[in-house]
Amino acid sequence: MASDDIAQLTEALAKTHVGDGELSYKGQGLKLDNAESVSEIVSTIETFQGLQALRLEGNTIGVEAAQAIAKALESKSELQRCNWSDMFTGRLRSEIPPALRSLGSALMTSGARLTTLDLSDNAFGPDGVKGIETLLKSPACYSLRELKLNNCGMGIGGGKILADALTECHKKSSASGAPLRLKVFIAGRNRLENEGATALATAFQLIGSLQEVHMPQNGINHQGITALAGAMQHNSDLRVLNLNDNTFTKRGALAMAQALRHLRNVQVINFGDCLVRSEGAIAIAAVLKEGLPILKELNLSFGELSEAAALVVAKCVKQKTHLEKLDLNGNCFGEEGCETIRETMESMNIADVLGSLSDDEGEPDEDEDDEDEGVEEQSDEEELEENSLDGSRSSSDGDGSPVKQSDQVTSSCSVDLKDFLLSPTAEKLLDLGAKRTLLIEQQVDYSDSTKIADAFLKISSVYKDDPEVKQAVLDTTDALVKKALSGSCFQSYSFLSSLLVMLGVLKGDGRSQTVCVVPGHLLALAHAVGQDYFPLDYADVLQAFVSKGGKALTCCRSARDALQEALDQRTDA
Repeated sequence: MASDDIAQLTEALAKTHVGDGELSYKGQGLKLDNAESVSEIVSTIETFQGLQALRLEGNTIGVEAAQAIAKALESKSELQRCNWSDMFTGRLRSEIPPALRSLGSALMTSGARLTTLDLSDNAFGPDGVKGIETLLKSPACYSLRELKLNNCGMGIGGGKILADALTECHKKSSASGAPLRLKVFIAGRNRLENEGATALATAFQLIGSLQEVHMPQNGINHQGITALAGAMQHNSDLRVLNLNDNTFTKRGALAMAQALRHLRNVQVINFGDCLVRSEGAIAIAAVLKEGLPILKELNLSFGELSEAAALVVAKCVKQKTHLEKLDLNGNCFGEEGCETIRETMESMNIADVLGSLSDDEGEPDEDEDDEDEGVEEQSDEEELEENSLDGSRSSSDGDGSPVKQSDQVTSSCSVDLKDFLLSPTAEKLLDLGAKRTLLIEQQVDYSDSTKIADAFLKISSVYKDDPEVKQAVLDTTDALVKKALSGSCFQSYSFLSSLLVMLGVLKGDGRSQTVCVVPGHLLALAHAVGQDYFPLDYADVLQAFVSKGGKALTCCRSARDALQEALDQRTDA
Protein backbone atom coordinates (compact mmCIF):
# COMPACT_ATOMS: atom_id res chain seq x y z
CA MET A 1 0.00 0.00 0.00
CA ALA A 2 1.37 3.45 -0.94
CA SER A 3 2.45 5.70 1.91
CA ASP A 4 -0.19 8.32 0.94
CA ASP A 5 -2.93 5.68 1.16
CA ILE A 6 -1.66 4.54 4.55
CA ALA A 7 -1.67 8.11 5.79
CA GLN A 8 -5.22 8.62 4.49
CA LEU A 9 -6.43 5.45 6.16
CA THR A 10 -4.71 6.29 9.44
CA GLU A 11 -6.32 9.73 9.47
CA ALA A 12 -9.73 8.24 8.65
CA LEU A 13 -9.46 5.59 11.33
CA ALA A 14 -8.75 8.31 13.84
CA LYS A 15 -12.20 9.66 13.04
CA THR A 16 -13.87 6.29 13.51
CA HIS A 17 -16.78 6.47 15.88
CA VAL A 18 -17.08 3.74 18.47
CA GLY A 19 -19.82 3.65 21.06
CA ASP A 20 -23.23 2.25 21.98
CA GLY A 21 -22.44 -0.94 20.12
CA GLU A 22 -21.87 1.05 16.91
CA LEU A 23 -18.75 1.10 14.75
CA SER A 24 -18.91 3.92 12.20
CA TYR A 25 -16.76 4.80 9.21
CA LYS A 26 -19.50 7.03 7.84
CA GLY A 27 -18.54 9.59 5.21
CA GLN A 28 -14.79 9.09 5.39
CA GLY A 29 -14.34 8.73 1.64
CA LEU A 30 -12.11 5.66 1.95
CA LYS A 31 -11.17 3.81 -1.23
CA LEU A 32 -11.01 0.22 -0.12
CA ASP A 33 -9.95 -2.06 -2.96
CA ASN A 34 -8.40 -5.17 -1.37
CA ALA A 35 -7.78 -7.03 1.88
CA GLU A 36 -4.71 -4.98 2.71
CA SER A 37 -6.62 -1.70 2.46
CA VAL A 38 -9.15 -2.87 5.08
CA SER A 39 -6.80 -4.66 7.44
CA GLU A 40 -7.22 -2.04 10.18
CA ILE A 41 -10.99 -2.04 9.75
CA VAL A 42 -11.10 -5.84 9.89
CA SER A 43 -8.98 -5.84 13.04
CA THR A 44 -11.28 -3.33 14.70
CA ILE A 45 -14.38 -5.36 13.81
CA GLU A 46 -12.83 -8.58 15.10
CA THR A 47 -11.94 -7.08 18.47
CA PHE A 48 -15.19 -5.14 18.87
CA GLN A 49 -17.25 -6.78 21.59
CA GLY A 50 -21.04 -6.59 21.24
CA LEU A 51 -21.06 -5.06 17.75
CA GLN A 52 -24.66 -4.05 17.00
CA ALA A 53 -24.30 -1.52 14.19
CA LEU A 54 -21.76 -1.14 11.37
CA ARG A 55 -21.75 2.03 9.29
CA LEU A 56 -19.81 1.93 6.05
CA GLU A 57 -21.70 4.58 4.05
CA GLY A 58 -19.79 7.21 2.16
CA ASN A 59 -16.84 4.98 1.26
CA THR A 60 -16.12 2.83 -1.79
CA ILE A 61 -15.57 -0.87 -1.29
CA GLY A 62 -14.27 -3.38 -3.84
CA VAL A 63 -14.95 -7.10 -4.04
CA GLU A 64 -11.80 -8.22 -2.18
CA ALA A 65 -12.26 -5.60 0.52
CA ALA A 66 -15.88 -6.69 0.99
CA GLN A 67 -14.79 -10.32 1.30
CA ALA A 68 -12.27 -9.42 4.01
CA ILE A 69 -14.83 -7.42 5.97
CA ALA A 70 -17.32 -10.27 5.55
CA LYS A 71 -14.88 -12.73 7.08
CA ALA A 72 -14.64 -10.54 10.15
CA LEU A 73 -18.43 -10.33 10.42
CA GLU A 74 -18.91 -14.09 10.52
CA SER A 75 -18.54 -14.10 14.30
CA LYS A 76 -20.70 -11.05 14.99
CA SER A 77 -24.00 -12.61 16.00
CA GLU A 78 -25.21 -9.46 17.80
CA LEU A 79 -25.11 -7.28 14.68
CA GLN A 80 -28.52 -5.67 14.03
CA ARG A 81 -28.02 -2.55 11.93
CA CYS A 82 -26.17 -2.39 8.63
CA ASN A 83 -25.96 1.14 7.28
CA TRP A 84 -24.28 0.51 3.97
CA SER A 85 -25.58 3.22 1.68
CA ASP A 86 -23.36 4.88 -0.93
CA MET A 87 -20.48 2.45 -0.54
CA PHE A 88 -19.83 1.49 -4.16
CA THR A 89 -19.06 4.86 -5.74
CA GLY A 90 -16.86 4.44 -8.81
CA ARG A 91 -17.23 0.65 -8.84
CA LEU A 92 -18.24 -1.34 -11.87
CA ARG A 93 -21.78 -2.62 -11.62
CA SER A 94 -20.42 -6.15 -12.00
CA GLU A 95 -18.40 -5.72 -8.79
CA ILE A 96 -21.40 -4.94 -6.59
CA PRO A 97 -23.36 -8.25 -6.59
CA PRO A 98 -20.42 -10.41 -5.48
CA ALA A 99 -19.51 -7.88 -2.81
CA LEU A 100 -23.08 -7.94 -1.51
CA ARG A 101 -23.24 -11.72 -1.63
CA SER A 102 -20.10 -11.98 0.48
CA LEU A 103 -21.41 -9.60 3.10
CA GLY A 104 -24.84 -11.27 3.12
CA SER A 105 -23.34 -14.72 3.47
CA ALA A 106 -21.34 -13.55 6.48
CA LEU A 107 -24.47 -12.21 8.16
CA MET A 108 -26.23 -15.53 7.65
CA THR A 109 -23.26 -17.47 8.95
CA SER A 110 -22.97 -15.32 12.06
CA GLY A 111 -26.55 -15.95 13.12
CA ALA A 112 -27.21 -12.21 13.23
CA ARG A 113 -30.78 -10.97 13.33
CA LEU A 114 -31.00 -7.68 11.45
CA THR A 115 -33.41 -4.87 12.24
CA THR A 116 -32.07 -2.31 9.74
CA LEU A 117 -30.61 -2.79 6.28
CA ASP A 118 -29.77 0.38 4.37
CA LEU A 119 -28.29 0.02 0.88
CA SER A 120 -29.54 3.31 -0.54
CA ASP A 121 -27.63 5.29 -3.17
CA ASN A 122 -25.91 2.22 -4.53
CA ALA A 123 -26.64 2.11 -8.27
CA PHE A 124 -26.64 -1.68 -8.43
CA GLY A 125 -29.71 -2.28 -10.61
CA PRO A 126 -31.57 -5.62 -10.77
CA ASP A 127 -28.31 -7.56 -10.39
CA GLY A 128 -27.69 -5.85 -7.07
CA VAL A 129 -31.07 -7.00 -5.81
CA LYS A 130 -30.05 -10.53 -6.78
CA GLY A 131 -26.96 -9.97 -4.61
CA ILE A 132 -29.12 -9.56 -1.50
CA GLU A 133 -31.93 -11.92 -2.51
CA THR A 134 -30.64 -14.89 -0.51
CA LEU A 135 -29.99 -12.70 2.53
CA LEU A 136 -33.53 -11.30 2.45
CA LYS A 137 -35.01 -14.80 2.42
CA SER A 138 -32.85 -16.00 5.29
CA PRO A 139 -33.44 -16.04 9.08
CA ALA A 140 -31.07 -13.07 9.30
CA CYS A 141 -33.92 -10.90 7.95
CA TYR A 142 -36.89 -12.46 9.74
CA SER A 143 -36.48 -9.68 12.32
CA LEU A 144 -36.04 -6.86 9.76
CA ARG A 145 -37.84 -3.63 10.67
CA GLU A 146 -36.35 -1.11 8.23
CA LEU A 147 -35.39 -1.76 4.61
CA LYS A 148 -33.93 1.21 2.75
CA LEU A 149 -33.14 0.90 -0.94
CA ASN A 150 -33.49 4.46 -2.14
CA ASN A 151 -31.93 5.42 -5.48
CA CYS A 152 -30.63 2.00 -6.40
CA GLY A 153 -31.88 1.78 -10.00
CA MET A 154 -33.66 -1.51 -9.33
CA GLY A 155 -36.04 -1.17 -12.26
CA ILE A 156 -39.05 -3.38 -12.86
CA GLY A 157 -36.97 -6.56 -12.70
CA GLY A 158 -35.35 -5.63 -9.42
CA GLY A 159 -38.70 -4.67 -7.95
CA LYS A 160 -40.12 -8.09 -8.79
CA ILE A 161 -37.11 -9.90 -7.33
CA LEU A 162 -37.35 -7.83 -4.17
CA ALA A 163 -41.09 -8.49 -3.87
CA ASP A 164 -40.57 -12.24 -4.22
CA ALA A 165 -37.79 -12.18 -1.62
CA LEU A 166 -39.93 -10.28 0.90
CA THR A 167 -42.85 -12.62 0.28
CA GLU A 168 -40.63 -15.65 0.83
CA CYS A 169 -39.17 -14.08 3.97
CA HIS A 170 -42.64 -13.52 5.38
CA LYS A 171 -43.75 -17.07 4.62
CA LYS A 172 -40.65 -18.65 6.14
CA SER A 173 -40.63 -16.38 9.18
CA SER A 174 -44.34 -17.07 9.75
CA ALA A 175 -43.65 -20.78 9.62
CA SER A 176 -40.98 -20.30 12.28
CA GLY A 177 -43.50 -18.62 14.56
CA ALA A 178 -42.25 -15.03 14.24
CA PRO A 179 -43.65 -13.37 11.08
CA LEU A 180 -41.68 -10.62 9.38
CA ARG A 181 -42.86 -7.28 10.83
CA LEU A 182 -41.31 -4.78 8.44
CA LYS A 183 -42.15 -1.22 9.51
CA VAL A 184 -40.20 1.09 7.19
CA PHE A 185 -39.80 0.62 3.44
CA ILE A 186 -37.91 3.18 1.36
CA ALA A 187 -37.38 2.72 -2.37
CA GLY A 188 -37.54 6.08 -4.12
CA ARG A 189 -35.95 6.79 -7.50
CA ASN A 190 -35.84 3.17 -8.64
CA ARG A 191 -37.82 3.17 -11.91
CA LEU A 192 -40.16 0.52 -10.51
CA GLU A 193 -43.04 1.57 -12.77
CA ASN A 194 -46.40 -0.21 -12.65
CA GLU A 195 -45.13 -3.78 -12.74
CA GLY A 196 -42.56 -3.33 -10.01
CA ALA A 197 -45.00 -1.40 -7.81
CA THR A 198 -47.72 -4.00 -8.32
CA ALA A 199 -45.36 -6.83 -7.38
CA LEU A 200 -44.31 -5.00 -4.21
CA ALA A 201 -47.95 -4.24 -3.40
CA THR A 202 -48.62 -7.97 -3.22
CA ALA A 203 -45.79 -8.36 -0.72
CA PHE A 204 -46.95 -5.33 1.32
CA GLN A 205 -50.45 -6.72 1.58
CA LEU A 206 -49.09 -9.99 2.92
CA ILE A 207 -46.73 -8.32 5.41
CA GLY A 208 -49.36 -5.95 6.82
CA SER A 209 -47.12 -4.22 9.38
CA LEU A 210 -45.80 -1.20 7.46
CA GLN A 211 -45.70 2.16 9.22
CA GLU A 212 -43.75 4.14 6.62
CA VAL A 213 -43.71 3.72 2.84
CA HIS A 214 -41.55 6.01 0.72
CA MET A 215 -41.65 5.36 -3.03
CA PRO A 216 -41.22 8.74 -4.76
CA GLN A 217 -40.06 9.17 -8.37
CA ASN A 218 -40.72 5.69 -9.65
CA GLY A 219 -42.70 6.29 -12.82
CA ILE A 220 -45.79 4.64 -11.33
CA ASN A 221 -49.10 5.35 -13.09
CA HIS A 222 -52.66 4.73 -11.94
CA GLN A 223 -52.44 0.94 -12.34
CA GLY A 224 -49.53 0.68 -9.93
CA ILE A 225 -50.98 3.33 -7.62
CA THR A 226 -54.24 1.38 -7.44
CA ALA A 227 -52.35 -1.79 -6.53
CA LEU A 228 -50.43 0.03 -3.80
CA ALA A 229 -53.67 1.55 -2.51
CA GLY A 230 -55.18 -1.90 -2.09
CA ALA A 231 -52.11 -3.04 -0.20
CA MET A 232 -52.07 -0.03 2.13
CA GLN A 233 -55.55 -0.92 3.41
CA HIS A 234 -54.00 -4.04 4.95
CA ASN A 235 -51.35 -2.02 6.82
CA SER A 236 -53.48 -0.46 9.54
CA ASP A 237 -50.52 1.04 11.42
CA LEU A 238 -49.40 3.11 8.41
CA ARG A 239 -48.21 6.56 9.49
CA VAL A 240 -46.26 7.97 6.55
CA LEU A 241 -47.10 7.55 2.86
CA ASN A 242 -44.78 9.29 0.40
CA LEU A 243 -45.52 8.72 -3.29
CA ASN A 244 -44.24 12.07 -4.51
CA ASP A 245 -43.63 12.51 -8.25
CA ASN A 246 -45.59 9.56 -9.58
CA THR A 247 -48.72 9.87 -11.74
CA PHE A 248 -52.07 9.27 -10.04
CA THR A 249 -54.66 10.90 -12.31
CA LYS A 250 -58.28 10.47 -11.28
CA ARG A 251 -58.31 6.68 -11.09
CA GLY A 252 -55.20 6.43 -8.95
CA ALA A 253 -56.33 9.28 -6.69
CA LEU A 254 -59.75 7.74 -6.13
CA ALA A 255 -58.22 4.36 -5.33
CA MET A 256 -55.79 5.94 -2.87
CA ALA A 257 -58.56 7.98 -1.27
CA GLN A 258 -60.59 4.80 -0.82
CA ALA A 259 -57.61 3.19 0.91
CA LEU A 260 -57.08 6.16 3.23
CA ARG A 261 -60.65 5.81 4.46
CA HIS A 262 -59.57 2.62 6.25
CA LEU A 263 -56.42 4.05 7.86
CA ARG A 264 -56.69 5.88 11.17
CA ASN A 265 -53.01 6.33 12.07
CA VAL A 266 -51.71 8.22 9.05
CA GLN A 267 -49.78 11.35 10.00
CA VAL A 268 -47.97 12.34 6.78
CA ILE A 269 -49.28 12.15 3.21
CA ASN A 270 -47.05 13.29 0.35
CA PHE A 271 -48.85 13.20 -2.99
CA GLY A 272 -46.99 16.21 -4.36
CA ASP A 273 -46.29 16.31 -8.10
CA CYS A 274 -48.58 13.32 -8.58
CA LEU A 275 -51.17 14.82 -10.96
CA VAL A 276 -53.92 14.24 -8.41
CA ARG A 277 -56.03 16.90 -10.16
CA SER A 278 -59.22 18.45 -8.85
CA GLU A 279 -61.36 15.31 -8.91
CA GLY A 280 -58.75 13.43 -6.92
CA ALA A 281 -58.40 16.32 -4.49
CA ILE A 282 -62.14 16.30 -3.83
CA ALA A 283 -62.00 12.58 -3.07
CA ILE A 284 -59.13 13.16 -0.64
CA ALA A 285 -61.08 16.05 0.89
CA ALA A 286 -63.95 13.66 1.59
CA VAL A 287 -61.55 11.36 3.43
CA LEU A 288 -60.25 14.32 5.42
CA LYS A 289 -63.76 15.12 6.46
CA GLU A 290 -64.63 11.69 7.82
CA GLY A 291 -61.23 10.19 8.69
CA LEU A 292 -57.46 10.69 9.12
CA PRO A 293 -57.91 12.00 12.70
CA ILE A 294 -54.22 12.57 13.52
CA LEU A 295 -52.96 13.88 10.17
CA LYS A 296 -50.02 16.27 10.54
CA GLU A 297 -48.90 16.94 6.95
CA LEU A 298 -50.68 16.88 3.59
CA ASN A 299 -48.83 17.62 0.36
CA LEU A 300 -50.94 18.12 -2.77
CA SER A 301 -48.51 20.45 -4.51
CA PHE A 302 -48.01 20.55 -8.29
CA GLY A 303 -51.11 18.45 -8.92
CA GLU A 304 -53.12 20.64 -11.34
CA LEU A 305 -55.67 21.52 -8.65
CA SER A 306 -58.10 24.34 -9.33
CA GLU A 307 -58.84 27.08 -6.82
CA ALA A 308 -62.27 25.58 -6.10
CA ALA A 309 -60.82 22.13 -5.39
CA ALA A 310 -58.22 23.65 -3.09
CA LEU A 311 -60.95 25.52 -1.20
CA VAL A 312 -62.81 22.26 -0.65
CA VAL A 313 -59.63 20.69 0.72
CA ALA A 314 -58.90 23.72 2.88
CA LYS A 315 -62.35 23.63 4.49
CA CYS A 316 -62.03 19.93 5.18
CA VAL A 317 -58.80 20.34 7.16
CA LYS A 318 -60.40 22.85 9.51
CA GLN A 319 -61.07 20.23 12.18
CA LYS A 320 -57.65 18.56 11.90
CA THR A 321 -56.25 19.66 15.24
CA HIS A 322 -52.92 17.91 14.66
CA LEU A 323 -52.30 19.45 11.23
CA GLU A 324 -48.99 21.25 10.95
CA LYS A 325 -48.59 21.74 7.19
CA LEU A 326 -50.81 21.90 4.10
CA ASP A 327 -48.81 22.21 0.88
CA LEU A 328 -50.82 23.43 -2.12
CA ASN A 329 -47.97 25.11 -3.96
CA GLY A 330 -47.54 24.86 -7.73
CA ASN A 331 -51.20 24.39 -8.63
CA CYS A 332 -53.52 26.42 -10.87
CA PHE A 333 -55.08 29.07 -8.65
CA GLY A 334 -54.01 32.35 -10.18
CA GLU A 335 -53.11 35.41 -8.14
CA GLU A 336 -56.66 36.05 -6.94
CA GLY A 337 -57.17 32.37 -6.21
CA CYS A 338 -54.06 32.24 -4.04
CA GLU A 339 -55.34 35.23 -2.08
CA THR A 340 -58.77 33.62 -1.67
CA ILE A 341 -57.20 30.45 -0.30
CA ARG A 342 -55.06 32.43 2.13
CA GLU A 343 -58.10 34.41 3.30
CA THR A 344 -60.12 31.22 3.72
CA MET A 345 -57.40 29.67 5.87
CA GLU A 346 -57.15 32.86 7.91
CA SER A 347 -60.92 32.94 8.47
CA MET A 348 -60.66 29.44 9.96
CA ASN A 349 -57.64 30.45 12.12
CA ILE A 350 -55.34 27.94 10.46
CA ALA A 351 -53.35 30.23 8.17
CA ASP A 352 -50.12 29.13 9.84
CA VAL A 353 -50.36 25.59 8.41
CA LEU A 354 -50.59 26.74 4.78
CA GLY A 355 -47.30 26.47 2.93
CA SER A 356 -45.97 28.89 0.34
CA LEU A 357 -47.93 29.43 -2.89
CA SER A 358 -45.03 31.16 -4.63
CA ASP A 359 -44.79 28.64 -7.48
CA ASP A 360 -48.45 28.79 -8.50
CA GLU A 361 -48.96 27.93 -12.18
CA GLY A 362 -51.75 30.46 -12.72
CA GLU A 363 -55.31 29.84 -13.83
CA PRO A 364 -55.63 27.33 -16.69
CA ASP A 365 -56.92 28.32 -20.10
CA GLU A 366 -60.67 27.65 -20.12
CA ASP A 367 -60.47 26.61 -23.77
CA GLU A 368 -57.92 23.96 -23.01
CA ASP A 369 -59.24 20.51 -23.87
CA ASP A 370 -59.51 17.88 -21.18
CA GLU A 371 -56.87 15.21 -21.36
CA ASP A 372 -58.55 11.92 -22.14
CA GLU A 373 -55.72 9.51 -21.35
CA GLY A 374 -56.41 7.73 -24.63
CA VAL A 375 -59.89 6.61 -23.59
CA GLU A 376 -62.38 6.39 -26.43
CA GLU A 377 -65.81 7.87 -25.92
CA GLN A 378 -68.63 5.41 -25.53
CA SER A 379 -71.77 5.49 -27.59
CA ASP A 380 -75.05 6.16 -25.78
CA GLU A 381 -76.01 2.50 -26.13
CA GLU A 382 -72.72 1.23 -24.69
CA GLU A 383 -72.85 3.73 -21.85
CA LEU A 384 -76.44 2.83 -21.04
CA GLU A 385 -75.63 -0.87 -20.90
CA GLU A 386 -72.65 -0.20 -18.67
CA ASN A 387 -74.79 1.96 -16.39
CA SER A 388 -77.12 -1.00 -15.70
CA LEU A 389 -80.15 1.15 -16.44
CA ASP A 390 -81.81 -0.95 -19.12
CA GLY A 391 -83.22 -3.68 -16.88
CA SER A 392 -81.33 -6.40 -18.73
CA ARG A 393 -78.60 -6.61 -16.10
CA SER A 394 -78.84 -7.29 -12.39
CA SER A 395 -79.55 -4.14 -10.44
CA SER A 396 -78.66 -3.24 -6.89
CA ASP A 397 -79.84 -1.13 -4.03
CA GLY A 398 -77.82 1.56 -2.31
CA ASP A 399 -75.48 -0.83 -0.52
CA GLY A 400 -74.68 -2.86 -3.62
CA SER A 401 -76.80 -5.92 -2.73
CA PRO A 402 -78.88 -7.32 -5.58
CA VAL A 403 -82.55 -6.45 -5.85
CA LYS A 404 -84.89 -9.42 -5.95
CA GLN A 405 -86.91 -9.92 -9.11
CA SER A 406 -90.12 -9.77 -7.06
CA ASP A 407 -89.19 -6.24 -5.97
CA GLN A 408 -88.63 -4.95 -9.47
CA VAL A 409 -91.18 -3.36 -11.70
CA THR A 410 -92.39 -5.16 -14.79
CA SER A 411 -90.08 -5.79 -17.72
CA SER A 412 -92.29 -3.64 -19.94
CA CYS A 413 -91.60 -0.67 -17.67
CA SER A 414 -87.90 -1.46 -17.90
CA VAL A 415 -88.12 -1.25 -21.67
CA ASP A 416 -89.85 2.12 -21.34
CA LEU A 417 -87.10 3.31 -19.01
CA LYS A 418 -84.42 2.22 -21.44
CA ASP A 419 -86.19 4.15 -24.20
CA PHE A 420 -86.42 7.23 -21.97
CA LEU A 421 -82.75 7.17 -21.00
CA LEU A 422 -81.63 6.68 -24.58
CA SER A 423 -83.71 9.62 -25.75
CA PRO A 424 -85.21 11.55 -22.83
CA THR A 425 -88.44 13.48 -23.34
CA ALA A 426 -91.04 14.84 -20.93
CA GLU A 427 -93.71 12.64 -22.49
CA LYS A 428 -91.68 9.48 -21.96
CA LEU A 429 -91.03 10.42 -18.32
CA LEU A 430 -94.76 10.91 -17.71
CA ASP A 431 -95.51 7.64 -19.49
CA LEU A 432 -93.46 5.80 -16.89
CA GLY A 433 -96.33 6.53 -14.53
CA ALA A 434 -96.50 6.77 -10.78
CA LYS A 435 -93.79 4.13 -10.35
CA ARG A 436 -91.17 6.18 -12.20
CA THR A 437 -89.31 7.12 -9.03
CA LEU A 438 -89.21 3.55 -7.73
CA LEU A 439 -88.28 2.25 -11.16
CA ILE A 440 -85.31 4.57 -11.56
CA GLU A 441 -84.15 4.02 -7.98
CA GLN A 442 -84.11 0.28 -8.57
CA GLN A 443 -82.28 0.47 -11.87
CA VAL A 444 -79.54 2.96 -10.99
CA ASP A 445 -76.27 1.52 -9.69
CA TYR A 446 -75.70 3.65 -6.60
CA SER A 447 -72.21 2.27 -6.14
CA ASP A 448 -71.07 4.25 -9.22
CA SER A 449 -71.20 8.02 -8.87
CA THR A 450 -70.90 8.57 -12.61
CA LYS A 451 -74.02 6.53 -13.28
CA ILE A 452 -76.02 8.45 -10.67
CA ALA A 453 -74.92 11.78 -12.14
CA ASP A 454 -75.74 10.59 -15.65
CA ALA A 455 -79.26 9.57 -14.58
CA PHE A 456 -79.81 12.90 -12.82
CA LEU A 457 -78.82 14.89 -15.89
CA LYS A 458 -80.97 12.85 -18.24
CA ILE A 459 -84.05 13.22 -16.06
CA SER A 460 -83.54 16.93 -15.34
CA SER A 461 -82.93 17.66 -19.03
CA VAL A 462 -86.71 17.33 -19.71
CA TYR A 463 -87.62 19.92 -17.06
CA LYS A 464 -90.43 22.26 -18.14
CA ASP A 465 -92.61 24.90 -16.51
CA ASP A 466 -95.60 22.68 -17.17
CA PRO A 467 -96.72 21.77 -13.61
CA GLU A 468 -97.09 18.04 -14.26
CA VAL A 469 -93.72 17.68 -15.98
CA LYS A 470 -91.97 19.91 -13.46
CA GLN A 471 -93.33 17.90 -10.54
CA ALA A 472 -92.42 14.59 -12.17
CA VAL A 473 -88.84 15.77 -12.77
CA LEU A 474 -88.36 17.21 -9.28
CA ASP A 475 -89.91 14.22 -7.51
CA THR A 476 -87.66 11.85 -9.43
CA THR A 477 -84.45 13.86 -9.10
CA ASP A 478 -85.18 14.48 -5.41
CA ALA A 479 -85.38 10.76 -4.77
CA LEU A 480 -82.22 10.17 -6.77
CA VAL A 481 -80.13 12.87 -5.07
CA LYS A 482 -81.45 12.08 -1.59
CA LYS A 483 -80.32 8.48 -1.91
CA ALA A 484 -77.00 9.50 -3.51
CA LEU A 485 -76.23 11.73 -0.52
CA SER A 486 -77.37 9.27 2.13
CA GLY A 487 -74.18 7.19 2.06
CA SER A 488 -70.69 8.04 3.25
CA CYS A 489 -69.09 11.44 2.75
CA PHE A 490 -66.75 9.82 0.23
CA GLN A 491 -69.64 8.50 -1.88
CA SER A 492 -71.46 11.82 -1.72
CA TYR A 493 -68.40 13.83 -2.74
CA SER A 494 -67.83 11.40 -5.60
CA PHE A 495 -71.36 11.99 -6.87
CA LEU A 496 -70.98 15.78 -6.68
CA SER A 497 -67.61 15.57 -8.38
CA SER A 498 -69.02 13.47 -11.24
CA LEU A 499 -71.94 15.86 -11.62
CA LEU A 500 -69.65 18.89 -11.80
CA VAL A 501 -67.45 17.20 -14.40
CA MET A 502 -70.43 16.36 -16.60
CA LEU A 503 -71.67 19.94 -16.32
CA GLY A 504 -68.27 21.15 -17.49
CA VAL A 505 -67.61 23.08 -14.28
CA LEU A 506 -64.85 20.76 -13.11
CA LYS A 507 -62.12 19.52 -15.42
CA GLY A 508 -62.25 15.73 -15.64
CA ASP A 509 -59.98 13.09 -17.10
CA GLY A 510 -61.96 12.59 -20.30
CA ARG A 511 -63.67 9.39 -19.19
CA SER A 512 -66.97 11.15 -18.44
CA GLN A 513 -68.69 12.99 -21.28
CA THR A 514 -69.56 16.62 -20.73
CA VAL A 515 -73.22 17.31 -21.45
CA CYS A 516 -74.75 20.26 -23.24
CA VAL A 517 -76.03 22.18 -20.24
CA VAL A 518 -79.72 23.09 -20.31
CA PRO A 519 -81.70 25.11 -17.76
CA GLY A 520 -83.37 22.02 -16.32
CA HIS A 521 -80.03 20.65 -15.11
CA LEU A 522 -79.39 23.73 -12.98
CA LEU A 523 -82.99 24.31 -11.87
CA ALA A 524 -83.38 20.73 -10.63
CA LEU A 525 -80.08 21.06 -8.78
CA ALA A 526 -81.18 24.40 -7.30
CA HIS A 527 -84.34 22.71 -6.04
CA ALA A 528 -82.34 19.86 -4.49
CA VAL A 529 -79.98 22.27 -2.73
CA GLY A 530 -82.92 23.85 -0.96
CA GLN A 531 -84.19 20.59 0.52
CA ASP A 532 -83.54 19.41 4.06
CA TYR A 533 -81.81 16.25 2.86
CA PHE A 534 -79.06 18.30 1.16
CA PRO A 535 -76.28 18.87 3.77
CA LEU A 536 -74.76 22.31 4.14
CA ASP A 537 -71.24 20.96 3.68
CA TYR A 538 -72.16 19.57 0.29
CA ALA A 539 -73.70 22.89 -0.70
CA ASP A 540 -70.33 24.43 0.15
CA VAL A 541 -68.66 22.10 -2.32
CA LEU A 542 -71.06 23.08 -5.10
CA GLN A 543 -70.72 26.74 -4.20
CA ALA A 544 -66.95 26.63 -4.60
CA PHE A 545 -67.23 25.36 -8.18
CA VAL A 546 -70.41 27.03 -9.43
CA SER A 547 -69.09 30.44 -8.44
CA LYS A 548 -66.04 29.71 -10.63
CA GLY A 549 -68.04 28.04 -13.41
CA GLY A 550 -66.58 30.22 -16.14
CA LYS A 551 -67.99 29.64 -19.60
CA ALA A 552 -69.59 26.30 -18.78
CA LEU A 553 -72.83 27.74 -17.41
CA THR A 554 -73.10 31.03 -19.32
CA CYS A 555 -75.49 29.45 -21.83
CA CYS A 556 -78.10 29.26 -19.06
CA ARG A 557 -77.62 32.53 -17.23
CA SER A 558 -81.05 32.69 -15.61
CA ALA A 559 -80.90 29.08 -14.38
CA ARG A 560 -77.30 29.57 -13.25
CA ASP A 561 -78.35 32.64 -11.25
CA ALA A 562 -81.17 30.61 -9.68
CA LEU A 563 -78.72 27.91 -8.65
CA GLN A 564 -76.28 30.48 -7.32
CA GLU A 565 -79.06 32.12 -5.31
CA ALA A 566 -80.13 28.76 -3.87
CA LEU A 567 -76.55 28.02 -2.88
CA ASP A 568 -76.12 31.47 -1.32
CA GLN A 569 -79.27 31.03 0.72
CA ARG A 570 -78.23 27.56 1.83
CA THR A 571 -74.67 28.45 2.79
CA ASP A 572 -75.62 31.75 4.45
CA ALA A 573 -78.40 30.21 6.51
